Amino acid sequence: MVYMSLFARYFVESDMSLFEAGENIALEESVGTWTEVHTSTDWIEKELKATVSSVDEAKNEVVVEFPDLLFEFDNIPQILSIVAGNLFGLSEIDNVRLQDITLPKKLFKSYEGPKYTIDELKEFVGAKNRPLVGTIVKPKVGLSPTETAEVSYEAAVGGVDLIKDDETLTNQEFCPIEDRVINVMEMLDKARDETGSNTFYAVNITADSNQVVERAVKAVENGANMVMIDVITTGFSALRMVSEAVDVPVHVHRTMHAAMTRNPKHGISMLPISKLVRLCGGTQLHTGSYHGKMHGDIKEIDACRDALKDNWHGLNNVLPVASGGIHPELVKDNLDGYGMNCLVQAGGGIHGHPDGTKAGAKAMRQAIDAWTKEINPKKYAETHKELQTALKHW
Repeated sequence: MVYMSLFARYFVESDMSLFEAGENIALEESVGTWTEVHTSTDWIEKELKATVSSVDEAKNEVVVEFPDLLFEFDNIPQILSIVAGNLFGLSEIDNVRLQDITLPKKLFKSYEGPKYTIDELKEFVGAKNRPLVGTIVKPKVGLSPTETAEVSYEAAVGGVDLIKDDETLTNQEFCPIEDRVINVMEMLDKARDETGSNTFYAVNITADSNQVVERAVKAVENGANMVMIDVITTGFSALRMVSEAVDVPVHVHRTMHAAMTRNPKHGISMLPISKLVRLCGGTQLHTGSYHGKMHGDIKEIDACRDALKDNWHGLNNVLPVASGGIHPELVKDNLDGYGMNCLVQAGGGIHGHPDGTKAGAKAMRQAIDAWTKEINPKKYAETHKELQTALKHW
């Protein structure tokens, strides 16, 4: 019988040859142990043993082929235990980084992917012919539900398409999630009546596994038009459960990712994380900024961008999100990288505007418009005072 395989590509540094290091990874993550055992069988060796598919000496990369019988393909935790398991602790390998995964076609039968496309998100907010602009309520924590709603209103009337909680705001007593959702959505309705435009509110429903779906459902019942989840801290299974449980877009934050992605020689690239988020139903995902306080490797951001938007076994695409230290002057650099279909988010870059949140939102929107119209932002600022003030300030 012919089986379809899963391929994993690793960067490897070791005193062993690249092929030998790859063999160590393949054995450790499939049928091997540190010594020969009498309990193995010919069938196990033939059907379950992972093998080295190829090596690239110039890039220090090895590709391992894993037989499909190793996997429960509807079980992301189990898949990760193989392709990103004990290999990181192998003493004979100095560094190893999971760069990418190629998933077999049969796997996709088990996953629905995102419920909404990029085009549908843009249509909701009336941004068919431009990128989206968003903000994070600042400070990260401490505002009451009514204060959060007032900040959200100011940002919405200033022209943002999306407002989101920060990753550390969940259901603390100073800002209970139910009150927060009700108050924010009321103020966004008010903003819509004034501007004629819809605004998403991504409320952070991150919680323990026994609460996360209930929290998401309750938020939607209280009027939320988007939910947000911290995918690394809650897990891909939690993302999948939430995306299947609610009929609103799911904004995916990647907090804690850099513990795995930052070291270019060891850990896990953002690329396989991006693929798994798309598989599990995320609608938007933070993938890094081309210029900002947390910008990463340009080639890796490019790869994530393409993995979220390219055709992939019929799954809906995912909107990439640039955030982290972005202000109007940095908009062009990020849009040059991401293009028309992305969300550029600014927290301090909006709320830190000398004239307040509304002016800060206008300045970001003006920077977006300048890029869309292919006008130099400094030139555009000559007739747009909010942008001019922002460019002078930062």
